[in-house]
Amino acid sequence: MSEPIERLLDIMARLRDPETGCPWDREQSFETIAPYTIEEAYEVADAIAKGDTAALKDELGDLLFQVVFYAQMASERGQFDFNDIATGIADKMERRHPHVFADTEIGSVEAQNLAWEAHKASERAAKGAGNGDGGGERPVSLLDGVALALPALMRAKKLQARAARGGFDWPEAAMVIDKIAEEIGEIEDEIAAGGSEQAMREEVGDLLFACANLARKLGIEPETALLAANAKFTRRFHRVEALLAALGKTPGDSSLAEMDALWDRVKDEEKEKG
Repeated sequence: MSEPIERLLDIMARLRDPETGCPWDREQSFETIAPYTIEEAYEVADAIAKGDTAALKDELGDLLFQVVFYAQMASERGQFDFNDIATGIADKMERRHPHVFADTEIGSVEAQNLAWEAHKASERAAKGAGNGDGGGERPVSLLDGVALALPALMRAKKLQARAARGGFDWPEAAMVIDKIAEEIGEIEDEIAAGGSEQAMREEVGDLLFACANLARKLGIEPETALLAANAKFTRRFHRVEALLAALGKTPGDSSLAEMDALWDRVKDEEKEKG
């Protein structure tokens, strides 16, 4: 094992030492650390989106430390350690890339993707029957292994992609657009009927699910697309606030019509800049 990894593992062991370690680190568990792991993964993605390689290096270090943290806690329980994690992923990568590490020949990216999914499906099947989201055993499903903790749009896309591999899919993106229009109509019906919050939530969920499906059919990652839309909205709204400030105003003391006019101005400015 390399010296930097050994140093990092030693630091983690000392932080968790029952007598001389850090009180905060000692009291953590898998459950309490999991939210931090998700946060660190998003910070990695944020650094990539900003093109900040210095921040990316730093955030990847934070993410690696999360892995080391889990490994130390598992080692204390006699479950596994960092070497087991590294060995497991190395074995898996060799197993899933027989065209690189064995004699199998794969001629295209598409063929590689199909082979990759076939390997994953075989591994899931080898683990036995699924247990379902609601508990109880059931036959192995195409949807098994799609993590519940994924962001909702990302999980929707993965569920749809898994179902598509079994032939359950719209043939064309245009048909998904029709489905989106149908879902919008159902929301309009609920609004007109004074539908309950639960009914509205269900219909809006169906609409978002259909939008994620459209993104998948177009080859777009819905989570990434929404992140970009969030960034665009933030950028434009900041500009609107700046224009209002130049007039001695804030959004709170401006009318919607005023802000809409400035919003259109900001969009025009962006179009002129290309």
